[in-house]
Amino acid sequence: MTIDLSSSRPSGATGRFPLSLLRSLPHPPLPTFLLTPILKRIAAAIAAENPEMFDRLGPHRHVYFLIDPTDLPVVLYLRPDPDALDFRVLDRRHMPVYAARISGRFLDLLALMDGEQDGDALFFSRALTVSGDTEAVVCLRNALDDVDEPIAESVARLLGRPGKAALDALRRAGAASRNTGKEDNPS
Repeated sequence: MTIDLSSSRPSGATGRFPLSLLRSLPHPPLPTFLLTPILKRIAAAIAAENPEMFDRLGPHRHVYFLIDPTDLPVVLYLRPDPDALDFRVLDRRHMPVYAARISGRFLDLLALMDGEQDGDALFFSRALTVSGDTEAVVCLRNALDDVDEPIAESVARLLGRPGKAALDALRRAGAASRNTGKEDNPS
């Protein structure tokens, strides 16, 4: 699947996508029922490539995690159980019950998943907030740290050339955001 947004770019646009634009949307940019099957396939492929990560989760593999990119209109809902893997995107207006929540700006969460940022540093700088079952969050982080390829890189690889281009663009946006110390057009 390829989505080309270049033809809809206004003339003179720089190609940088301001994340603050997504925050202003009243609904997710795509219906969540379209995004969830893609996320489930990606999660299943990553789980198949890294079955040993579930050992690190222990009893926390049955826990529901809410991954909350605070500057987006959606949240991610994850149950990392290899026998009943569940990964969904949900409209933030319909928050589900969860055991552990990881919140932060999308670019900070991506940097964490990409191995570019240390989770402890993000937590202590208050760029990342953890609530609920913190032991489960630590186990999830340790499990993700043990995979051979960073999760963000795996997702990009699974999505092919468009995924790699998107990850490169997001990495540049994240680096620019960290260099300036603020996000695109803060509100």
